[in-house]
Amino acid sequence: MAITESSNSSVVLVAGCGKLGGAIANRLKDSARVFGLRRNPGLVPEGIQGIGADLTRPETLKGKLPANLDIIIYCLTPSSYDQQGYRLAYVTGLENLLAELDGKPLKHLFFVSSSSVYAQNDDSWVDETSPTRPARFSGEEILAGEQTALNSGHPATILRFSGIYGPSRRRFLEEVREGRMNPLSPAPYSNRIHEDDAAEVAAHLSRLALAGTPLEPCYIASDCEPVRLDEVVDWVRRQTPCADPVPDARKGGRAGSKRCSNKRLLASGFRFRYPDFRAGYREMINETGA
Repeated sequence: MAITESSNSSVVLVAGCGKLGGAIANRLKDSARVFGLRRNPGLVPEGIQGIGADLTRPETLKGKLPANLDIIIYCLTPSSYDQQGYRLAYVTGLENLLAELDGKPLKHLFFVSSSSVYAQNDDSWVDETSPTRPARFSGEEILAGEQTALNSGHPATILRFSGIYGPSRRRFLEEVREGRMNPLSPAPYSNRIHEDDAAEVAAHLSRLALAGTPLEPCYIASDCEPVRLDEVVDWVRRQTPCADPVPDARKGGRAGSKRCSNKRLLASGFRFRYPDFRAGYREMINETGA
């Protein structure tokens, strides 16, 4: 039997209530009844009602969805980083969740995607209308998941996040400090978004959907300053003690070279707490004394 609610408040399900999903759920719990779905429901944040299920195994989901769902935020990550893992997370899991809805309408479905669906490598600007021809299977499966959401029969919006960083995602900063990042100059353009802003993007658009505001079918979620990777590394080296580059230091990422435009997101009324990499990394460096 599905969970029933006596409250008239909005009901939100964050499917994939991990690091990013949990942060989104926390931002919505004061204005809606929020449920967090993950394999181990005991790990959802305090104040969020956990639902234990594995979306790649539909039998674990039977009868567990809340009644009268308004919003679903689909925020799964692969359990393995091969093609099957991506397919299960981005396509199969969503198909299973939609099937369990059994035709019940949603106010809105949000699908957390990635700017990796763009393969542009010519320093060009990309926006929501730019061609999507992923260079790797991961981007192909994510793009297939986008289409599953858009073809679901529910009002749906795709959120294409660029590289998420922040206090719980310190790998890049640590690589620079330890001399394991030494890109060539000029390096490809890179795009990023602070994890606090990433969570707030989903919460912001969810609030708009609940208020009945029309949304676009896709938003790029990236900060206001695409920047060449070597410029970011040089800036970090000037802010904090860093080791000399090691012989096998990484030369760069694998995301091509493009500049992600966030104009559509800004037009929705969203405002960044960390509009560029300096604001985000400076705070991280100051907090740790690194």
